[in-house]
Amino acid sequence: MALKVELKPHEKILIGECVITNGDQRTRFIVEGSAPILREKDIMTLERADTPAKRIYFAVQLMYTSRDPRAHHDAYFSLIRDIVQAAPSAWPHVEIINNHILTGELYKALKQVQKLISYEQDLLADAARD
Repeated sequence: MALKVELKPHEKILIGECVITNGDQRTRFIVEGSAPILREKDIMTLERADTPAKRIYFAVQLMYTSRDPRAHHDAYFSLIRDIVQAAPSAWPHVEIINNHILTGELYKALKQVQKLISYEQDLLADAARD
């Protein structure tokens, strides 16, 4: 099934291992075939990965875009251990992420990590109020 993509002027998109930068005008194209695809807004950089959940997102992103996702499993599972020790209440999110990773659904895992990031932000906001 083909994926229709529309990019804003100067927006970037990652397709496979390539970063594509749009020109001055809105562009629409169709991607046929299978490759990891991430819009600029969904790409986590190492500099922006400044919380435990964001570092998990970065690790899953590396798995998603890698030819060998297993090469990033050790880093991922180390980060998961750390977040579950610090916030055991995050386990339901982690369990869903793990299941997606184990079944090879890495894009779904990324989407679930976004929910973990929101959960982490809520925990941090609650802690700041106390």
